Amino acid sequence: MLDKRQRALQMLGLARRAGKLITGEEGVLKKVRAQKVQIVFVASDGSEGTKKKFIDKCKSYQININCDFTHQELSLAIGANRTVLAIDDLGFSKKIMMLLS
Repeated sequence: MLDKRQRALQMLGLARRAGKLITGEEGVLKKVRAQKVQIVFVASDGSEGTKKKFIDKCKSYQININCDFTHQELSLAIGANRTVLAIDDLGFSKKIMMLLS
């Protein structure tokens, strides 16, 4: 049986295949500023500058942020080498937040 963290990572992969995942710093930052995303994921082992930038932006726009997964975990989940991800679908976001709470 998979634990909730693993299920959340699987949901990230599913969101990518469904076209509901935004990847990369610039793309995610643009969507955060437009308030078009529900939750942002930043790798826990990403640079301090990147983490601070996204934590501050998400806080100011009242967007959920998660820094619990490593770069490797996020990259393996979506099949691409990324440090910053965001989900722009309410259904996927709610399910992942429920799994991580």
